[in-house]
Amino acid sequence: MKAILIPVKEFREAKTRLAPHFSPEDRAALAEAMCEDFFGVVDAVRSVDRIFVVSKEPQVLAWARQLGWETIAESHQISESDSVDAASRYCAGLGVQALLRLPVDIPLAEPADIEAVFESLGVGPAVILVPSGDGTGTNAILRSPPSLFPSHFGPHSFGRHLAEAEACGVSAQVFRNPRLELDIDEWEDLRKLAPLVRPDTATARWLADCGVRL
Repeated sequence: MKAILIPVKEFREAKTRLAPHFSPEDRAALAEAMCEDFFGVVDAVRSVDRIFVVSKEPQVLAWARQLGWETIAESHQISESDSVDAASRYCAGLGVQALLRLPVDIPLAEPADIEAVFESLGVGPAVILVPSGDGTGTNAILRSPPSLFPSHFGPHSFGRHLAEAEACGVSAQVFRNPRLELDIDEWEDLRKLAPLVRPDTATARWLADCGVRL
């Protein structure tokens, strides 16, 4: 069984690195817009059996349920790594054999990009890593089985995930995709995104409202 796991931070706690440029309300609105758009993308993926969302954010859980996805409601959030690892164990207990963790802040992602990651999965214990654009972060990780090793999201997570895979005796496959590699953390990320984002998205509307030139 193949599944997607989407961890979502509370909107008001998201995008803190953009604090020098945008108000807390604007940052929360950006997080909400990207989540709304990304859920639409994932809903069009046809190569998975189940989709799970782990979050404390009420709006996120409501959207997921409306789409018929499975939700894991958190009473508190320690870190993304803790949320993903707990949810991964839960998914494994339900019979999920391959689990792809995806963030909501990759606004150029298309359904075919996500399906291509699964198509690259081999048999037996396996790991596929999608690095961030600068090569240091982990924008997506597909593990089979889901709890093969612990998560280390944050600075330099890509190298740490490679090391974890090697310690498990698994040669991690690196999957490069420019749309999956653009995540939104810094002002420069927004500048890269602006000319590329689809104009009919909530994220594009946020960029226009906040004066980020399209």
